[in-house]
Amino acid sequence: MRIISITNQKGGCGKTTTAINLAASLAQNQRRVLLVDLDPQAHATSGLNIKPDLSIYNVLSRLTNKKARIEDIIKNVGRNFDIAPSGIVLSTLEQELAGEIGRESRLWETLNVFKKEYDYILIDCPPNLGILTINAIRACSEVIIPVEASRFALEGLDQLSSIIELVRDRLNHEVSFQVLVVNFDSRLQHSFRILERIKNNFRNNLFKNMIHVNVRLKEAQYAGTHIFNYDKYCRGAKDYFSLAREIITQEETFPQAPMAEVEKRMEEVLKKELHKICEVGFSVSAPSAKEVYIAGDFNEWKLNEESRMRQDKGVWSKRLKLPIGKYHYRFVIDGTWIEDASNPSREVNPYGSVDSLLEVL
Repeated sequence: MRIISITNQKGGCGKTTTAINLAASLAQNQRRVLLVDLDPQAHATSGLNIKPDLSIYNVLSRLTNKKARIEDIIKNVGRNFDIAPSGIVLSTLEQELAGEIGRESRLWETLNVFKKEYDYILIDCPPNLGILTINAIRACSEVIIPVEASRFALEGLDQLSSIIELVRDRLNHEVSFQVLVVNFDSRLQHSFRILERIKNNFRNNLFKNMIHVNVRLKEAQYAGTHIFNYDKYCRGAKDYFSLAREIITQEETFPQAPMAEVEKRMEEVLKKELHKICEVGFSVSAPSAKEVYIAGDFNEWKLNEESRMRQDKGVWSKRLKLPIGKYHYRFVIDGTWIEDASNPSREVNPYGSVDSLLEVL
């Protein structure tokens, strides 16, 4: 069982969005997941439309009149996905623990005797570096730090790294961390400049996958559900699914399986995925153009050799192999971004311009 804390003392960085949708994505990948909401604001709990009678406070507090075991408070969200909910009363726990010996290990002690089997326990931490966050770091062996590609998002990372080192040194507890870039806007040059800074500072502790700006993620949370229930074909769902796959590849137990079993599982996955991929053709008439690209959320809106279109008698074309899903895209003709005039399916993007829409079935 892997226990992973998701933390960043900066509020509004996508921490809870990541906790909810990563848990859901791991569950989609047939992993049994428990999400522990350790934030007194209870955004993960409310973001999944859970209205509990008991919360994690009743498990960790010794002063509560309604003492409970963690098994007693768990609520089911969906297949393979459970949550240990939170509530505003959890905010009083820091004061309760202030004078106690071993206060930083209360959550670890709870999870250490927890008998129900999960493949992953994810802990959504409060947006500060108080005793609850220290409890989460003590209880886990891995930390995910969501970071926006913005200047101010980088400023608190050194302090958080120091807390992780403090737990490692003072409590003799080894904890690794990885930085996850979230809310990445690939249309802004500023985003790429900040991304380079993040890569330079955390090259050895950076997830390969990142989470792009996607309004559907916010809509899902407002609707009280995760992205796979709300819109499983949107960019946000694909990003979190890819992140879950990256995390799953880190599992230590997978290489220990018999080689024949591993090869069989890989073959099954490959066959399943190949059925979901279709070849799609794009074309645009631009006889006087010098260069034309196709850019969309299927290629992170990148303009490179892979997205360059080829010309034949004034018509530029490109064929792409795409998984089943919905995509936004545009043509870029000599540096000018335009929608596909031959495609009536369109949508205004957050920047006021129009994207063409494609659904691969």
